Amino acid sequence: MGLNEIPSANRVHIGIFGRRNAGKSSVMNALTNQSIAIVSDVLGTTTDPVLKAMELLPIGPVVMIDTPGIDDEGELGALRVKKSYQMLNKTDIAVVVLECETESPEDTALIEKIRQKNIPLVIFHNKSDVLTENSQTKEGHFYGSALKNIGITELKNEIARLAKAEEPDRKIVGDLLSPLDIAVLVVPIDASAPKGRLILPQQQTIRDILESGGISVVVKETELAETLKKLGTPPKIVITDSQAFGMVNKIVPKDILLTSFSILFARYKGNLETAVRGAKALDGLKDGDKILISEGCTHHRQCGDIGTVKLPAWIKKHTCADVSLDFTSGTEFPDDLSGYSAVIHCGGCMLNEREMKYRYKCAEDQGVPITNYGIAIAHMHGILKRSVEPFEDIRKILE
Repeated sequence: MGLNEIPSANRVHIGIFGRRNAGKSSVMNALTNQSIAIVSDVLGTTTDPVLKAMELLPIGPVVMIDTPGIDDEGELGALRVKKSYQMLNKTDIAVVVLECETESPEDTALIEKIRQKNIPLVIFHNKSDVLTENSQTKEGHFYGSALKNIGITELKNEIARLAKAEEPDRKIVGDLLSPLDIAVLVVPIDASAPKGRLILPQQQTIRDILESGGISVVVKETELAETLKKLGTPPKIVITDSQAFGMVNKIVPKDILLTSFSILFARYKGNLETAVRGAKALDGLKDGDKILISEGCTHHRQCGDIGTVKLPAWIKKHTCADVSLDFTSGTEFPDDLSGYSAVIHCGGCMLNEREMKYRYKCAEDQGVPITNYGIAIAHMHGILKRSVEPFEDIRKILE
């Protein structure tokens, strides 16, 4: 990702779904006015989901998702269909492409699944060069031809309308600040930190502070104590990387708000309350229990990695139990969580809100407690109550 690019997690994700040869790739190319997807008369040309971050007027920054056909056949075909359905978990707006006015059983099942997930839906009847009066009266249905650029403007305008309706109006931390309030960000620079840059949650939090008229001060944990002494005005809040929670808690005076990037992003993506309740499950773990530790990105693991090294060590110390750990990363997240006693997820900075809510809902539906790195670490260090103090509705859960 370039320095000036909008993070994919903050872009509207538009998924194109349908049967093989319905014209999904042609529709994507017509919407974007680019040759993003390969177009062919051969069935099953798209064998894996294709994701492309781009600007799409009049919407703005989006991620376009082209998917394999939902009627694919054979063992490999079944896997491709599964991949297509998995893409629903990160789709903000779904476009189902039908061939003319024909709706197959596969199309019907897909449309039903989309509606069950409450995903805004547009149905585009492709290869419909001649529009009938009856066709134009179906709400949510659009007719045209991707190859002949018929009906594409109307389709794009409908997607833009739905995107506007879905647009969230939230802050990461800016709603807690008044103009010129100081926010100190604690950013460890160790072996697991990326070379030459800040990670995405840190970048986004700094931007949010600036947009809110606040003052952002960024320091390493080793310089935090001296920085607080040198500030002429105490900061309104200190935001720390989760792995430095214990040390930072000892340094920051009790009259200064303290939280973590992970906690802020749990709130930003709508799952803070669930994660706080889920952290309590760590107290009841016993020998033989299994925990899933899941990350939304696929970075290279290094010495001292928080997910695979530090977090397991803290869990072992906190529980005093012989628990087993499974790890997943990227788009891999098991549908069946029934074998787990708890799930600990990363902050999800690389996943959009819909996918994070899907993962939390999977755990909730199966009765499996789920929390995130920062909240779990704060709980295991005995400072969770303090770290959610800025959020009155969440604070009440722990009282």
